Amino acid sequence: MKYFLIFLLLLSSTYLYSQDLNARVQILAPQISNSNKSILDVLEISIKDFLNGRRWTSDALQPQERIDCNFVITITDWDGSSSNFKAEAQIQSNRPIYNSSYTSTILNLSDKDFSFSYSEGQTLDYSDLNYISNLGSLLAFYAYIITGMDYDTFSKLGGTPHFQKAQTVLNNAQNSPNAGWKGHENLRNRFWMIENLTNKSYNPIRESMYEYHRNGLDIMAENPAKGRKAIYSLLPQLQKIDKQKQGSILSQVFFTSKSDELVNILNDADPQEKLKAFNILSVIDPANALKYEILKRFR
Repeated sequence: MKYFLIFLLLLSSTYLYSQDLNARVQILAPQISNSNKSILDVLEISIKDFLNGRRWTSDALQPQERIDCNFVITITDWDGSSSNFKAEAQIQSNRPIYNSSYTSTILNLSDKDFSFSYSEGQTLDYSDLNYISNLGSLLAFYAYIITGMDYDTFSKLGGTPHFQKAQTVLNNAQNSPNAGWKGHENLRNRFWMIENLTNKSYNPIRESMYEYHRNGLDIMAENPAKGRKAIYSLLPQLQKIDKQKQGSILSQVFFTSKSDELVNILNDADPQEKLKAFNILSVIDPANALKYEILKRFR
């Protein structure tokens, strides 16, 4: 009995340290009037357990190293009796910044084609070898995207193995009847997300993510001016990529996550640098141009 208990403790310890994500999941259904929504509570728990209970990296992460992320899934259509759900998802991940209590948003994207089938009590299944279900594939795809983008901020192109796994998920889903997996459907979907992340032409954006965090944000608690300068120096590189690959989904993902943060950081630069930053950012990120207006104001 003694050795059996020790075995259970070791097994439990291995399970705890094998978890890579610290995912919070919320299922919303504001447009659904059906009173029998208990299945949504079960679904929420199932998705959370699926994301948090699996290994998505080859590293043994400590509990404090698990990647914080949020999945807000909004059900847009369900009749209350079938197992088919139309949904959208907002997916966000964050990264702690060295020597501070601040966390930086790494990923903040919306998937308008997050539809799936699910029956109460169903086990969420997934395999790297073949397509089993759309829900399992969706969750695995974004788990690999989240881990890959997080790893990219700690080492140059460190997320590549994870993006390759996301590519496998996408390849396996090509015969799925569900939207979002094929390039011809939309220029801002999962196909183009992973195409950008695995296309060497976009490596400078991924490398900028490393420079931004390791040589920028991570040293700002110790030396704010040096960290800000490192971030400011990335803008010409991002401008160059924008001219070559205008409208790429990866650039849009970067600025959706970083626009507010960039304003807060660069607003402390000297007036000339602020103006240059505004001129670059308002061109390469027109969707957030109004936010950058503050950089034109001199104190």
